[in-house]
Amino acid sequence: MPYSKDELRTLLRDGESPLVEFKRSLRDRRAVRRNICAFANDGPNTRRVGVIFVGVDDDGSCAGTTIDDRLLRRLAMMRSDGSIQPLPTMWVDETTIDGCRVAVVQVEPSSNPPVRFEGRVWVKVGPTVQQATVADEQRLVERRRASDRPFDRQPFADASVDHLDLQYVEEVYLPAAVAEDVLAENRRPLSHQMESLGLLVDGTPTRGALLAMARNPQTWVSGSYVQCLRFEGTGLASPIKKRNEFTGRLAHVLNRVDEFVDTATAMSVDIVSASREIRRYDYPPAALKQLARNAVMHRSYETNAPVRIYWFDDRIDIESPGSLYGRVTQDNVEKGVTDYRNPLVAEIMYHLGFAQRFGVGIPIAQTALQDNGNPPLELRSSQSGVTATVRPRLAP
Repeated sequence: MPYSKDELRTLLRDGESPLVEFKRSLRDRRAVRRNICAFANDGPNTRRVGVIFVGVDDDGSCAGTTIDDRLLRRLAMMRSDGSIQPLPTMWVDETTIDGCRVAVVQVEPSSNPPVRFEGRVWVKVGPTVQQATVADEQRLVERRRASDRPFDRQPFADASVDHLDLQYVEEVYLPAAVAEDVLAENRRPLSHQMESLGLLVDGTPTRGALLAMARNPQTWVSGSYVQCLRFEGTGLASPIKKRNEFTGRLAHVLNRVDEFVDTATAMSVDIVSASREIRRYDYPPAALKQLARNAVMHRSYETNAPVRIYWFDDRIDIESPGSLYGRVTQDNVEKGVTDYRNPLVAEIMYHLGFAQRFGVGIPIAQTALQDNGNPPLELRSSQSGVTATVRPRLAP
């Protein structure tokens, strides 16, 4: 939990430590992100929240930095811009302590270490931030084993490394997930690298690894496919014109969905002038792709049901199995509030290029619909699933 103001005052007065970092400003944002990563890893295993005070000089004196909404937004975006993986739990606020106005970033120790910033693991060594050694990483991996894991990070007892496509892991995923120079210097066995990324637990593949990297993912996670049905009518009882089921590894499924959307959406061209034209779609592909990826990322994989894309004459319904998760509610889901039922799946999708930032999928879809002239996105949730409904572009 975040510290109280009195606790923050004590931490500020005590100076920099394994739990406290001072920053005069956001001039070096990479340094701030390294500290967030280090506090999330909690190398010293303090099990306490780490704090970054922005607006404080190294000696603890007030720097007189302007603390405004723009600075606070920049700090908050460091959580969800995807450069820190898995996503850290952190709070950003501003306060005045002994007459000094400061921004405060509080970072909770991760339950899924090691955490990486741009493919590197960072830890606190005394008051400094350093890149983790192999031994540091191993301790973090061992600490993760002792904590409760979300479903996609749980090992699948009946599976073995032999069920994974190790060539895909080594040639595609590792270069995407780990910084190039770190990978070049890494002499550890592939299995150790996979443990560090949450793909293995004590040599056994996790469910997320099987979903994304197994030779036959649906053997292990049976509902991990996307079903697309094109109806001739407006209801489930209408005749089915076309049926597609996209199976295989996570990236293959998502690529097939993208191809389906690109070929199924109708486009018209409005000529504005001799040098300018505007392309309009019945349904903007960018919105449909974002909503499909959102459904795959946030769905429950503890059910055999697939993600479903139902294409009717008057709308498209994208159904994601599983109710809204964590702090996401029917009231805030359209505002981009997000939580992660499947943090490993989210991490894998980010590294493979299917998520540029986190928490923006629905806002991007909403903007694409508005720009294309479609009615607003409709979202409905129940105990069994979440449905996103997109309606065709309104006639001009």
